Amino acid sequence: MRIGVIGGGQLGRMMAQAASPLNIQLSFLDPSADACAAPFGTLVQGAYDDALAINQLAASVDRVTFEFESVPAQTVAQIAEHLPVYPSSQALATARDRWLEKSLFQQLGIETAPLADIASQADVDDAVARIGLPAILKTRTLGYDGKGQKVLRESADVKNAFAELGEVPMILEGFVAFDYEVSCIGVRSASGELAFYPLVRNEHRQGMLYRSEPLTDHPLQANAEQAVGEVMDALDYVGVLAFEFFVVGDRLLANEIAPRVHNSGHWTIEGSVCSQFENHVRAVADLPLGDTQTRGPVALYNLIGAMPERSLVMAIAGAHWHDYGKAPRRGRKIGHITVTAETAEQLRQRCDQLEALLRNELPN
Repeated sequence: MRIGVIGGGQLGRMMAQAASPLNIQLSFLDPSADACAAPFGTLVQGAYDDALAINQLAASVDRVTFEFESVPAQTVAQIAEHLPVYPSSQALATARDRWLEKSLFQQLGIETAPLADIASQADVDDAVARIGLPAILKTRTLGYDGKGQKVLRESADVKNAFAELGEVPMILEGFVAFDYEVSCIGVRSASGELAFYPLVRNEHRQGMLYRSEPLTDHPLQANAEQAVGEVMDALDYVGVLAFEFFVVGDRLLANEIAPRVHNSGHWTIEGSVCSQFENHVRAVADLPLGDTQTRGPVALYNLIGAMPERSLVMAIAGAHWHDYGKAPRRGRKIGHITVTAETAEQLRQRCDQLEALLRNELPN
């Protein structure tokens, strides 16, 4: 079997690495000739709305998936006229639009922060008067890693905020004083089989994910799984989906979903019996889902902008090096390190060693 992937970044690269032992080959559609997934499959170079490139990809594969949600939904819909595409164009269109996404949560009874749809500065003013400050103004589409949003803390921040974010459709959300952020990664097969990884606690720096660690036996695990399952069922979803929540005391508040394998699940490569990447391939290929059980204490660190000295990292017991083959650039995810251990204390010690290296060698 050959699976086409729209996008040729690190998520596609790790998907291909997981697919290879299953004798499943991947082809990638990406505008860049040096897409980092290219060495692990066949590359079709072209824009994501290039009809010829889209047709070339579709003609060479049995089914199609995608690795990021900025793909035009019409591209997915075009391919779906001829081939199975998982997740569906409806799932993509919902997940890439924050208003559609949050509206679905509310329809399903999943709690969110106070919310308003924004189409003008007058809407911003009215929403702030109703919801209050602080609040967060976000573009409805194309924002990620802290981009496409502005925190409104005082009245001066509200003035001209709509223009500052480009005068495009937006949402305004009430600010949530949360304890910490978690993500729940689930996978659903075409037959409706569900599997879930443990809740993952996420730590961000400068708007980008820095560290993730799965939490065993979290008291809100069942609540998170119920919400993820309801969303996947509502979208007739196939594949891996990540759902980010804010933990507020004993409650979960929905933040957002990502219709793909997710950065907060990279630890599953070494830390789970079956990784999120393999499970996504299994779901797309209509194979039975794999075991999501965690093997032991584990944590993930993103490498953003620059790489530490590889030999020093690999000298740490339990450290697993992942280099995406991408050129260093400020604010760019170019690799990650997974740390595994036998006990929680051992994990803490190994993470302390690694964090000392990251403080010394990587920009803040």
